[in-house]
Amino acid sequence: MNQKMDSGIGGDVSLFHTSQLDKLINMARENSLWYLLFGLACCGIELMQTGGPRADLMRFGAIPRASPRQADFMIVAGTLTYKMAERAKLLYDQMSEPKYVISMGSCSNCGGLFQLAYSVCKGVDKVIPVDVYVPGCPPRPEALTEGLLKLQEIVRNEPFWASKRRAPSGTAGSA
Repeated sequence: MNQKMDSGIGGDVSLFHTSQLDKLINMARENSLWYLLFGLACCGIELMQTGGPRADLMRFGAIPRASPRQADFMIVAGTLTYKMAERAKLLYDQMSEPKYVISMGSCSNCGGLFQLAYSVCKGVDKVIPVDVYVPGCPPRPEALTEGLLKLQEIVRNEPFWASKRRAPSGTAGSA
């Protein structure tokens, strides 16, 4: 697999196949994921705590961004109402490809405690595709960190040259 160039030309330089280039690009992508803050309810407080010094998502390369055009993934944290679902869809559409979504907490996963209310969306996956579900009410910062690690695994195993990701559907898979 590895071929060595003549050491007289420029030293020992290894040549790799393009799959190695793909791994290198995905390694850079997985360690520089910027997230869009979308905290809606009590899960938003735990999201803020995860960005604090104790859990510190920045050590994994995850940096909060306020603009959807700069974000690689969105963390939907809290109760999603139908009125707010329109805004979540708009922000998701403004993000550049490839884009990912983490659904944080029972309320954004399935409506949670408020699922019988007429105004509550029965899961963010009804509006936008979700890549990672983080369970809990509200989930601890460690659970969100685990969700970020799952998302990094998805990015690591995804072919970089794939043109587009899947279209939004009624149900999406979890990692």
